[in-house]
Amino acid sequence: MEMQKLNRPEELKAVIPLAGGRQLELSRPLITGVLNVTPDSFSDGGQFAEPGQAVARALEMEEEGADIIDIGGESSRPGAEPVPVEQELKRVIPVIEGIRKVSTVPISIDTYKRPTAEKALAAGADIVNDISALRFDESMAELVAAAKVPVILMHMLGTPRDMQNNPRYDDCVEDVARFFEERIDFAISAGIDKSRIILDPGIGFGKRLSDNIELLARLERFKAFGLPLLIGTSRKSFIGMLQDSDRPASARIGGSIASGVTAVMKGANIVRVHDVAETVEALKVVSAVKGAI
Repeated sequence: MEMQKLNRPEELKAVIPLAGGRQLELSRPLITGVLNVTPDSFSDGGQFAEPGQAVARALEMEEEGADIIDIGGESSRPGAEPVPVEQELKRVIPVIEGIRKVSTVPISIDTYKRPTAEKALAAGADIVNDISALRFDESMAELVAAAKVPVILMHMLGTPRDMQNNPRYDDCVEDVARFFEERIDFAISAGIDKSRIILDPGIGFGKRLSDNIELLARLERFKAFGLPLLIGTSRKSFIGMLQDSDRPASARIGGSIASGVTAVMKGANIVRVHDVAETVEALKVVSAVKGAI
């Protein structure tokens, strides 16, 4: 795909259309609350494994200001092993159904498996968050196109199992940009409307510390695609590396907020976070300052 076809910032719409005529407005930065219903996620593994606990946390994040709840039933931390579809479904479907009984908050399903995404959408999910950018199961693109739902295309080297085994780039930012060109082309050719594509450069997914910092510093490069940009830095290991700390991931709140604010000031439309209330507060300050300029 020729870059000029994607180089029109005016193509960035003010909304992300959801199925059924609903939409997510992009007039301000949106916040996605992380809800891992797994026993082994890097930061909150096991905390919300029971459906009732997970639904309660989702409602708490919505009350705190989350615009989207992102539900994952398989850990994508470095070294993580895949889980069978049946296990993933057992973890996520009761949570989605439980949320839908009491809330209309948009839900994204964090999966690269079509059977999981299909059942999640049927249960009430609104967005597919695919860490493989439709590569691990190409039939996922057919599902997304038919369901007319947004899809998050994330960059990652390899798989979660091996992505941190000596990752190398000629130029990380340009390599990710070329990846996005190819994946956007694939998605559109599969029938996915461009207005429903969201890009995620995959901070921490097959990246060295220097790569993560460079991606944050040069986020504007990806705005050339004219598509919403989602950034997930929350509690990730690069934050701990910067202060040479062995504190647990849950203690990286300051670095998480700083990186989220940086991402928004560099052009991110959506930030994916664990600490919703604190991020909402920080971004309100950013919005107030920007509005006063």
